[in-house]
Amino acid sequence: MATVSVILTVLLVVVSLILIGSILLQSGKSAGMSGSIAGGAESIWGKTKGRTYEGFLEKLTAISAGAFIVLSLVLNLVR
Repeated sequence: MATVSVILTVLLVVVSLILIGSILLQSGKSAGMSGSIAGGAESIWGKTKGRTYEGFLEKLTAISAGAFIVLSLVLNLVR
């Protein structure tokens, strides 16, 4: 049991670091306000947001947040 607990703790630390990094690398919601002249083009190109860097960071944040919650619950049950 102790080995499983150590492995889960290490995984939790790695997932936590990924979650922190993905959140810090995302731009704020107000970051696009300075370029409001080209706002119409943003809605056209917004369809491919999943392929952009921001889309990747959003997916990475969601996946790592889910993994963090699951690992935390499993680690609590194992201990």
